[in-house]
Amino acid sequence: MNTRNIGTHYEEAAIEYLKSQGITIIDRNVVCGKVGEIDIIGREADKGKDEVHTLIFFEVKYRKNTKYGHAAQAVNASKQNKIRRCAEYYLAYRNTDDYIRFDVLAIDGEEISWYKNAF
Repeated sequence: MNTRNIGTHYEEAAIEYLKSQGITIIDRNVVCGKVGEIDIIGREADKGKDEVHTLIFFEVKYRKNTKYGHAAQAVNASKQNKIRRCAEYYLAYRNTDDYIRFDVLAIDGEEISWYKNAF
């Protein structure tokens, strides 16, 4: 399997995981001009509140093992800034009153860790 196929496989695993956690998938692999790409965009209904949702920008990182660090460590300040700029680009073309959140799904081997409000 090449790296693109591996990435697609684990993004699919991430989507299935998120769906099982009640996340509605809005979009995936969103290219934001020359700014970058957002792996997954999802929506979470806030418990106990009507009509209020949280729009979540997910970064998915996979590492076969921790030889070079954990997957979450790959979402450094530079990557976070690219994701923020991409989210701004995305939101400029969408009319939403949703809350916004940035999460990381880190996959180390076969273990998925979900970091809410990661940055």
